Amino acid sequence: MPDVLPRSLARALGAVLAVGLAGATTGCAPRIGVPVADDAADPLCAEVVLALPDALGEDLPQVGTTSQATAAWGAPGAAVTLRCGVEVPGPTTDLCQSVGTGSGTVDWLVVEDGEGTWTFTTYGRDPAVQVVVPPAVSANHSTSFVADLGPAVQSVPQTRRCLDVADLTG
Repeated sequence: MPDVLPRSLARALGAVLAVGLAGATTGCAPRIGVPVADDAADPLCAEVVLALPDALGEDLPQVGTTSQATAAWGAPGAAVTLRCGVEVPGPTTDLCQSVGTGSGTVDWLVVEDGEGTWTFTTYGRDPAVQVVVPPAVSANHSTSFVADLGPAVQSVPQTRRCLDVADLTG
């Protein structure tokens, strides 16, 4: 029996080993657990996720998530998370803010929970997109990076918009 493997077998084993090592190294990358939204399978959610920025600001790089139609930036325990396909909000008295993106505007319902967590949910778009900013991020960052998400969110057509005070008095 020869001591050396045939060249074709050696190549095949090398390819299997390379694929296995590649899988092992990507398996070590941090992943953020983000609950999947009910309407995450909507094709527009795929468009949103594919158009998201690689980073928010200079120090919140995008990291992997565990669910479809989700994204996260930052680190475990201190990550901004995004879910596409959340329940579409109806008319509300919550603060509704129009945020310019350079290519248009996105209307966001803005809610602070009293403990430093900010939740932004698109208004007038179906499927809706929700962004959660935990206190670990909001304590050291402005939430103005929501504007950076606008171009991706604009993949979902706008059907309603925030009411302006002028709309009510005019």
